[in-house]
Amino acid sequence: MPRINYLNFRKIVVGLFLMAGIFSGGYLLGVRGYKAQIISLSEVKISREIPLNHKDVDFSLFWKVWDTLSLNYFDKAKIIPSQMVYGAIQGMVAAIGDPYTVFLPPSENKVVQEDLKGNFEGIGIQIGFKGKQLAVIAPLPQTPAERAGIKAGDFIIGIKDEKKGIDRGTVGVSLNEAVQIIRGPRGTSVTLALLRDGTSEPLIITVAREEIAVPSVVLNYVGDDKKIAQIRLLKFGGETNGEWAKIVADILKNNPKGLVLDLRNNPGGYLQGAVDIAGDFLKTGTLVVTEEQVGGKRTEYKTDKLPRLSAYTLVVLVNKGSASASEILAGALREQAKTRIVGETTFGKGTIQEPKQLEGGSGLHITIAKWLTPKGVWVNEKGLDPDVKIEDDEKTTEDEQLQKAIELLQV
Repeated sequence: MPRINYLNFRKIVVGLFLMAGIFSGGYLLGVRGYKAQIISLSEVKISREIPLNHKDVDFSLFWKVWDTLSLNYFDKAKIIPSQMVYGAIQGMVAAIGDPYTVFLPPSENKVVQEDLKGNFEGIGIQIGFKGKQLAVIAPLPQTPAERAGIKAGDFIIGIKDEKKGIDRGTVGVSLNEAVQIIRGPRGTSVTLALLRDGTSEPLIITVAREEIAVPSVVLNYVGDDKKIAQIRLLKFGGETNGEWAKIVADILKNNPKGLVLDLRNNPGGYLQGAVDIAGDFLKTGTLVVTEEQVGGKRTEYKTDKLPRLSAYTLVVLVNKGSASASEILAGALREQAKTRIVGETTFGKGTIQEPKQLEGGSGLHITIAKWLTPKGVWVNEKGLDPDVKIEDDEKTTEDEQLQKAIELLQV
Protein backbone atom coordinates (compact mmCIF):
# COMPACT_ATOMS: atom_id res chain seq x y z
CA MET A 1 0.00 0.00 0.00
CA PRO A 2 1.48 3.40 -0.94
CA ARG A 3 2.32 5.71 1.94
CA ILE A 4 0.16 8.78 2.44
CA ASN A 5 1.60 12.17 3.25
CA TYR A 6 -0.85 13.04 6.01
CA LEU A 7 0.52 16.55 6.48
CA ASN A 8 -0.38 17.53 2.93
CA PHE A 9 -3.59 15.54 3.02
CA ARG A 10 -4.83 17.21 6.19
CA LYS A 11 -4.26 20.61 4.57
CA ILE A 12 -6.51 19.57 1.72
CA VAL A 13 -9.20 18.37 4.12
CA VAL A 14 -9.12 21.63 6.07
CA GLY A 15 -9.55 23.42 2.78
CA LEU A 16 -12.50 21.20 1.93
CA PHE A 17 -14.13 21.89 5.29
CA LEU A 18 -13.83 25.61 4.86
CA MET A 19 -14.96 25.58 1.24
CA ALA A 20 -17.83 23.05 1.55
CA GLY A 21 -20.33 25.67 2.63
CA ILE A 22 -19.33 28.33 0.10
CA PHE A 23 -18.96 26.52 -3.22
CA SER A 24 -20.49 28.74 -5.90
CA GLY A 25 -22.80 27.48 -8.64
CA GLY A 26 -25.61 24.97 -8.41
CA TYR A 27 -29.23 25.92 -8.54
CA LEU A 28 -32.14 26.91 -6.35
CA LEU A 29 -34.94 24.35 -6.41
CA GLY A 30 -37.55 25.67 -8.77
CA VAL A 31 -36.21 29.22 -8.83
CA ARG A 32 -32.93 29.29 -10.75
CA GLY A 33 -33.76 26.43 -13.10
CA TYR A 34 -33.04 22.75 -13.28
CA LYS A 35 -29.42 22.65 -14.46
CA ALA A 36 -26.75 22.28 -11.80
CA GLN A 37 -23.25 23.62 -12.32
CA ILE A 38 -20.39 21.31 -11.32
CA ILE A 39 -17.57 23.12 -9.57
CA SER A 40 -14.10 21.63 -9.96
CA LEU A 41 -11.51 22.08 -7.23
CA SER A 42 -9.06 22.91 -9.97
CA GLU A 43 -11.16 25.98 -10.74
CA VAL A 44 -11.23 27.20 -7.15
CA LYS A 45 -8.25 28.53 -5.28
CA ILE A 46 -8.28 26.77 -1.93
CA SER A 47 -6.26 28.24 0.90
CA ARG A 48 -4.09 25.66 2.63
CA GLU A 49 -4.06 27.75 5.80
CA ILE A 50 -6.89 28.42 8.22
CA PRO A 51 -8.28 31.91 7.43
CA LEU A 52 -7.95 34.61 10.05
CA ASN A 53 -11.69 34.59 10.76
CA HIS A 54 -11.44 30.86 11.61
CA LYS A 55 -8.41 31.07 13.90
CA ASP A 56 -10.67 30.27 16.85
CA VAL A 57 -11.48 26.85 15.34
CA ASP A 58 -9.33 24.14 16.92
CA PHE A 59 -8.71 21.29 14.49
CA SER A 60 -6.21 19.55 16.75
CA LEU A 61 -8.78 17.09 18.15
CA PHE A 62 -9.90 16.18 14.63
CA TRP A 63 -6.36 15.44 13.54
CA LYS A 64 -5.60 13.55 16.72
CA VAL A 65 -8.56 11.24 16.05
CA TRP A 66 -7.59 10.96 12.36
CA ASP A 67 -4.00 9.97 13.18
CA THR A 68 -5.03 7.64 15.98
CA LEU A 69 -7.44 5.77 13.72
CA SER A 70 -4.94 5.64 10.87
CA LEU A 71 -2.13 4.28 13.05
CA ASN A 72 -3.99 1.98 15.41
CA TYR A 73 -7.12 0.60 13.74
CA PHE A 74 -6.52 -3.12 13.21
CA ASP A 75 -8.01 -3.43 9.69
CA LYS A 76 -6.00 -1.05 7.51
CA ALA A 77 -8.15 -1.92 4.48
CA LYS A 78 -10.99 0.05 6.08
CA ILE A 79 -8.91 3.21 6.46
CA ILE A 80 -10.08 4.86 3.24
CA PRO A 81 -9.19 8.58 3.34
CA SER A 82 -11.81 9.66 0.77
CA GLN A 83 -14.61 7.94 2.71
CA MET A 84 -13.34 9.42 5.96
CA VAL A 85 -13.47 12.88 4.39
CA TYR A 86 -17.05 12.32 3.21
CA GLY A 87 -18.03 11.11 6.67
CA ALA A 88 -16.40 14.09 8.35
CA ILE A 89 -18.18 16.56 6.06
CA GLN A 90 -21.51 14.78 6.63
CA GLY A 91 -21.01 15.10 10.37
CA MET A 92 -20.15 18.80 10.07
CA VAL A 93 -23.31 19.52 8.09
CA ALA A 94 -25.48 17.33 10.37
CA ALA A 95 -24.27 19.33 13.41
CA ILE A 96 -26.54 22.18 12.27
CA GLY A 97 -29.51 20.04 13.29
CA ASP A 98 -31.62 20.58 10.14
CA PRO A 99 -32.68 17.26 8.56
CA TYR A 100 -33.02 18.94 5.15
CA THR A 101 -29.51 20.44 5.14
CA VAL A 102 -27.26 17.56 4.11
CA PHE A 103 -24.02 16.64 2.38
CA LEU A 104 -24.47 13.81 -0.13
CA PRO A 105 -21.62 11.54 -1.18
CA PRO A 106 -21.81 10.52 -4.86
CA SER A 107 -23.93 7.38 -4.32
CA GLU A 108 -26.54 9.28 -2.28
CA ASN A 109 -26.53 12.27 -4.61
CA LYS A 110 -27.29 9.91 -7.49
CA VAL A 111 -30.48 8.86 -5.68
CA VAL A 112 -31.63 12.49 -5.54
CA GLN A 113 -31.05 12.93 -9.26
CA GLU A 114 -33.10 9.77 -9.92
CA ASP A 115 -35.94 11.29 -7.89
CA LEU A 116 -36.00 14.37 -10.10
CA LYS A 117 -36.11 12.20 -13.22
CA GLY A 118 -38.91 10.08 -11.75
CA ASN A 119 -37.39 6.63 -12.38
CA PHE A 120 -35.77 4.40 -9.76
CA GLU A 121 -35.92 0.98 -8.11
CA GLY A 122 -37.53 0.81 -4.69
CA ILE A 123 -40.91 0.55 -2.97
CA GLY A 124 -42.38 3.92 -3.96
CA ILE A 125 -42.58 6.18 -0.91
CA GLN A 126 -41.61 9.78 -0.31
CA ILE A 127 -40.18 10.32 3.16
CA GLY A 128 -39.35 13.30 5.35
CA PHE A 129 -39.31 14.35 8.99
CA LYS A 130 -42.04 15.25 11.45
CA GLY A 131 -39.95 17.07 14.01
CA LYS A 132 -36.97 14.73 14.39
CA GLN A 133 -38.86 11.54 13.51
CA LEU A 134 -38.62 9.93 10.08
CA ALA A 135 -42.08 9.74 8.49
CA VAL A 136 -43.85 8.77 5.29
CA ILE A 137 -44.88 11.88 3.39
CA ALA A 138 -46.77 9.80 0.87
CA PRO A 139 -46.83 6.45 -0.89
CA LEU A 140 -46.69 6.92 -4.64
CA PRO A 141 -49.75 5.70 -6.56
CA GLN A 142 -49.76 2.17 -7.97
CA THR A 143 -46.51 1.23 -6.24
CA PRO A 144 -45.53 -1.62 -3.88
CA ALA A 145 -45.75 0.73 -0.88
CA GLU A 146 -49.33 1.72 -1.66
CA ARG A 147 -50.36 -1.87 -2.30
CA ALA A 148 -48.75 -2.97 0.99
CA GLY A 149 -50.92 -0.49 2.92
CA ILE A 150 -48.27 2.10 3.87
CA LYS A 151 -50.01 5.42 4.59
CA ALA A 152 -49.09 9.10 4.54
CA GLY A 153 -48.16 10.15 8.07
CA ASP A 154 -46.83 6.76 9.19
CA PHE A 155 -43.74 7.14 11.39
CA ILE A 156 -40.85 4.88 10.35
CA ILE A 157 -39.19 3.60 13.53
CA GLY A 158 -37.22 0.69 12.11
CA ILE A 159 -35.75 -0.58 8.82
CA LYS A 160 -34.56 -4.10 8.09
CA ASP A 161 -32.90 -5.52 4.97
CA GLU A 162 -31.39 -8.95 5.45
CA LYS A 163 -29.43 -8.94 2.18
CA LYS A 164 -27.79 -5.63 3.09
CA GLY A 165 -27.19 -6.83 6.64
CA ILE A 166 -29.16 -3.89 8.06
CA ASP A 167 -31.53 -4.02 11.03
CA ARG A 168 -31.72 -0.66 12.77
CA GLY A 169 -33.90 1.98 14.31
CA THR A 170 -34.27 5.41 12.74
CA VAL A 171 -33.19 7.63 15.64
CA GLY A 172 -30.45 9.85 14.25
CA VAL A 173 -30.80 8.61 10.69
CA SER A 174 -30.41 11.21 7.94
CA LEU A 175 -32.99 11.55 5.19
CA ASN A 176 -30.66 10.39 2.45
CA GLU A 177 -29.28 7.53 4.54
CA ALA A 178 -32.84 6.27 5.02
CA VAL A 179 -33.52 6.55 1.29
CA GLN A 180 -30.35 4.59 0.53
CA ILE A 181 -31.39 1.79 2.89
CA ILE A 182 -35.01 1.57 1.73
CA ARG A 183 -34.17 1.58 -1.97
CA GLY A 184 -32.56 -1.36 -3.68
CA PRO A 185 -32.69 -3.66 -6.71
CA ARG A 186 -36.08 -4.82 -7.89
CA GLY A 187 -37.02 -8.26 -6.61
CA THR A 188 -35.40 -7.67 -3.21
CA SER A 189 -37.37 -6.78 -0.08
CA VAL A 190 -37.21 -4.33 2.80
CA THR A 191 -39.12 -4.45 6.10
CA LEU A 192 -40.39 -1.29 7.79
CA ALA A 193 -41.58 -0.92 11.37
CA LEU A 194 -44.27 1.78 11.39
CA LEU A 195 -46.21 3.69 14.03
CA ARG A 196 -49.60 4.97 12.90
CA ASP A 197 -52.15 7.22 14.59
CA GLY A 198 -54.72 5.10 16.35
CA THR A 199 -52.44 2.08 16.80
CA SER A 200 -50.57 1.17 19.97
CA GLU A 201 -48.24 -1.46 18.49
CA PRO A 202 -45.81 -1.07 15.58
CA LEU A 203 -46.92 -2.31 12.17
CA ILE A 204 -44.33 -4.57 10.54
CA ILE A 205 -44.62 -4.45 6.75
CA THR A 206 -42.34 -6.23 4.29
CA VAL A 207 -42.37 -4.81 0.75
CA ALA A 208 -40.79 -6.19 -2.42
CA ARG A 209 -39.01 -3.58 -4.50
CA GLU A 210 -39.89 -2.86 -8.11
CA GLU A 211 -38.88 -0.46 -10.86
CA ILE A 212 -40.77 2.76 -10.17
CA ALA A 213 -41.71 5.18 -12.96
CA VAL A 214 -43.59 8.18 -11.62
CA PRO A 215 -45.55 10.54 -13.91
CA SER A 216 -46.14 14.12 -12.79
CA VAL A 217 -49.77 14.53 -13.84
CA VAL A 218 -52.68 12.15 -14.44
CA LEU A 219 -56.06 13.31 -15.84
CA ASN A 220 -59.39 11.56 -15.28
CA TYR A 221 -62.96 12.65 -15.97
CA VAL A 222 -65.21 11.90 -13.01
CA GLY A 223 -68.75 12.42 -11.76
CA ASP A 224 -71.96 10.72 -12.88
CA ASP A 225 -71.70 12.26 -16.34
CA LYS A 226 -67.86 12.30 -16.49
CA LYS A 227 -67.96 16.06 -16.96
CA ILE A 228 -65.60 17.01 -14.11
CA ALA A 229 -61.83 16.90 -14.70
CA GLN A 230 -59.77 15.42 -11.87
CA ILE A 231 -56.17 16.54 -12.28
CA ARG A 232 -53.91 14.40 -10.11
CA LEU A 233 -50.71 16.39 -9.71
CA LEU A 234 -48.28 13.88 -8.18
CA LYS A 235 -45.08 15.94 -7.94
CA PHE A 236 -43.25 19.00 -9.24
CA GLY A 237 -40.32 17.60 -11.21
CA GLY A 238 -38.23 18.49 -14.22
CA GLU A 239 -40.77 17.01 -16.64
CA THR A 240 -43.90 18.45 -14.98
CA ASN A 241 -44.32 21.51 -17.22
CA GLY A 242 -44.40 19.43 -20.41
CA GLU A 243 -46.90 16.95 -18.97
CA TRP A 244 -49.02 19.77 -17.56
CA ALA A 245 -49.25 21.47 -20.95
CA LYS A 246 -50.73 18.29 -22.49
CA ILE A 247 -53.28 18.02 -19.65
CA VAL A 248 -54.36 21.66 -20.11
CA ALA A 249 -54.82 21.12 -23.84
CA ASP A 250 -57.06 18.10 -23.16
CA ILE A 251 -59.16 20.06 -20.65
CA LEU A 252 -59.66 22.97 -23.04
CA LYS A 253 -60.69 20.54 -25.77
CA ASN A 254 -63.27 18.73 -23.60
CA ASN A 255 -64.50 21.83 -21.70
CA PRO A 256 -65.58 20.16 -18.42
CA LYS A 257 -68.08 21.63 -15.95
CA GLY A 258 -65.46 22.03 -13.24
CA LEU A 259 -61.97 21.03 -12.08
CA VAL A 260 -60.62 19.08 -9.10
CA LEU A 261 -56.92 19.76 -8.56
CA ASP A 262 -55.88 16.68 -6.60
CA LEU A 263 -52.71 17.38 -4.59
CA ARG A 264 -53.10 14.44 -2.22
CA ASN A 265 -49.82 12.64 -1.52
CA ASN A 266 -47.90 15.21 -3.57
CA PRO A 267 -44.59 15.61 -1.67
CA GLY A 268 -43.54 18.76 -3.54
CA GLY A 269 -40.42 19.38 -5.62
CA TYR A 270 -39.52 22.47 -7.62
CA LEU A 271 -40.92 25.68 -6.12
CA GLN A 272 -41.13 27.28 -9.57
CA GLY A 273 -43.41 24.45 -10.65
CA ALA A 274 -45.98 25.60 -8.11
CA VAL A 275 -45.68 29.19 -9.36
CA ASP A 276 -46.05 28.13 -13.01
CA ILE A 277 -49.13 25.99 -12.39
CA ALA A 278 -50.73 28.68 -10.23
CA GLY A 279 -50.38 30.91 -13.29
CA ASP A 280 -53.00 28.84 -15.11
CA PHE A 281 -55.58 29.72 -12.45
CA LEU A 282 -54.59 33.22 -11.28
CA LYS A 283 -54.33 36.42 -13.31
CA THR A 284 -50.93 37.67 -14.44
CA GLY A 285 -48.91 39.36 -11.70
CA THR A 286 -50.62 37.60 -8.77
CA LEU A 287 -48.42 36.82 -5.76
CA VAL A 288 -47.98 33.07 -5.24
CA VAL A 289 -45.28 32.73 -2.60
CA THR A 290 -42.79 34.82 -0.63
CA GLU A 291 -39.30 33.54 0.07
CA GLU A 292 -37.78 34.89 3.29
CA GLN A 293 -34.01 34.57 3.58
CA VAL A 294 -31.43 35.34 6.25
CA GLY A 295 -31.75 38.85 7.65
CA GLY A 296 -35.41 39.17 6.68
CA LYS A 297 -34.70 39.65 2.96
CA ARG A 298 -37.84 38.77 1.00
CA THR A 299 -38.37 37.78 -2.62
CA GLU A 300 -41.85 37.55 -4.10
CA TYR A 301 -42.78 35.13 -6.87
CA LYS A 302 -45.72 36.12 -9.06
CA THR A 303 -47.52 34.60 -12.01
CA ASP A 304 -46.28 35.75 -15.41
CA LYS A 305 -48.51 34.08 -18.01
CA LEU A 306 -52.10 34.13 -19.20
CA PRO A 307 -54.36 31.95 -17.00
CA ARG A 308 -55.74 29.27 -19.33
CA LEU A 309 -57.95 27.60 -16.70
CA SER A 310 -59.20 30.58 -14.69
CA ALA A 311 -62.73 30.38 -16.17
CA TYR A 312 -63.39 27.01 -14.55
CA THR A 313 -64.70 26.49 -11.02
CA LEU A 314 -61.97 24.79 -9.01
CA VAL A 315 -61.76 22.67 -5.83
CA VAL A 316 -58.41 21.53 -4.39
CA LEU A 317 -57.91 18.19 -2.63
CA VAL A 318 -55.15 17.75 -0.01
CA ASN A 319 -54.17 15.30 2.71
CA LYS A 320 -51.35 14.74 5.19
CA GLY A 321 -49.14 13.66 2.28
CA SER A 322 -49.40 17.07 0.56
CA ALA A 323 -46.14 18.89 1.27
CA SER A 324 -43.88 21.76 0.27
CA ALA A 325 -44.65 22.96 -3.29
CA SER A 326 -48.13 21.40 -3.19
CA GLU A 327 -48.84 23.39 0.00
CA ILE A 328 -47.55 26.53 -1.73
CA LEU A 329 -49.95 25.98 -4.62
CA ALA A 330 -52.95 25.16 -2.42
CA GLY A 331 -52.31 28.14 -0.14
CA ALA A 332 -51.98 30.58 -3.03
CA LEU A 333 -55.17 29.38 -4.72
CA ARG A 334 -57.17 29.69 -1.51
CA GLU A 335 -55.84 33.10 -0.50
CA GLN A 336 -55.80 34.67 -3.96
CA ALA A 337 -58.80 33.06 -5.67
CA LYS A 338 -60.89 31.90 -2.69
CA THR A 339 -60.57 28.32 -3.93
CA ARG A 340 -62.02 25.81 -1.49
CA ILE A 341 -59.69 23.15 -0.07
CA VAL A 342 -61.10 19.74 0.83
CA GLY A 343 -59.46 16.89 2.73
CA GLU A 344 -57.04 16.72 5.65
CA THR A 345 -54.39 18.99 7.20
CA THR A 346 -51.27 18.98 5.03
CA PHE A 347 -47.76 17.80 5.97
CA GLY A 348 -46.26 21.17 6.91
CA LYS A 349 -42.88 21.65 5.19
CA GLY A 350 -42.17 25.34 4.94
CA THR A 351 -38.49 25.56 4.00
CA ILE A 352 -36.57 25.86 0.72
CA GLN A 353 -33.41 23.93 -0.08
CA GLU A 354 -30.68 24.93 -2.54
CA PRO A 355 -28.87 21.91 -4.02
CA LYS A 356 -25.29 22.36 -5.18
CA GLN A 357 -23.47 19.82 -7.35
CA LEU A 358 -19.87 19.38 -6.19
CA GLU A 359 -16.81 17.74 -7.68
CA GLY A 360 -16.78 13.98 -8.00
CA GLY A 361 -20.56 13.60 -8.06
CA SER A 362 -21.23 14.68 -4.47
CA GLY A 363 -23.81 17.29 -3.52
CA LEU A 364 -24.72 19.75 -0.81
CA HIS A 365 -28.32 20.67 0.00
CA ILE A 366 -28.71 23.78 2.15
CA THR A 367 -31.86 25.22 3.69
CA ILE A 368 -31.58 28.83 2.57
CA ALA A 369 -35.03 30.25 3.27
CA LYS A 370 -38.55 29.67 4.45
CA TRP A 371 -41.58 30.25 2.28
CA LEU A 372 -44.77 32.09 3.19
CA THR A 373 -48.24 32.09 1.66
CA PRO A 374 -49.41 35.34 0.03
CA LYS A 375 -50.88 36.42 3.38
CA GLY A 376 -47.63 35.68 5.21
CA VAL A 377 -48.53 32.33 6.78
CA TRP A 378 -45.66 29.91 7.51
CA VAL A 379 -47.02 26.35 7.42
CA ASN A 380 -43.93 24.63 8.81
CA GLU A 381 -44.78 21.78 11.23
CA LYS A 382 -48.48 22.74 11.27
CA GLY A 383 -49.62 22.51 7.65
CA LEU A 384 -52.68 23.97 5.93
CA ASP A 385 -56.10 23.20 7.37
CA PRO A 386 -58.76 22.44 4.74
CA ASP A 387 -61.96 24.45 4.43
CA VAL A 388 -63.93 21.20 4.36
CA LYS A 389 -62.30 18.60 6.55
CA ILE A 390 -63.07 15.03 5.55
CA GLU A 391 -61.08 11.86 6.04
CA ASP A 392 -61.09 9.04 3.54
CA ASP A 393 -62.73 5.98 5.11
CA GLU A 394 -60.24 3.18 4.54
CA LYS A 395 -62.91 0.56 5.25
CA THR A 396 -64.74 1.41 2.02
CA THR A 397 -63.67 1.56 -1.63
CA GLU A 398 -65.33 4.94 -2.10
CA ASP A 399 -63.16 8.05 -2.29
CA GLU A 400 -65.10 10.29 0.10
CA GLN A 401 -62.81 13.27 -0.40
CA LEU A 402 -63.16 13.20 -4.17
CA GLN A 403 -66.92 12.71 -3.89
CA LYS A 404 -67.14 15.79 -1.65
CA ALA A 405 -65.20 17.84 -4.20
CA ILE A 406 -67.55 16.68 -6.97
CA GLU A 407 -70.54 17.57 -4.79
CA LEU A 408 -69.23 21.09 -4.23
CA LEU A 409 -68.73 21.60 -7.97
CA GLN A 410 -72.25 20.45 -8.77
CA VAL A 411 -73.96 22.84 -6.35
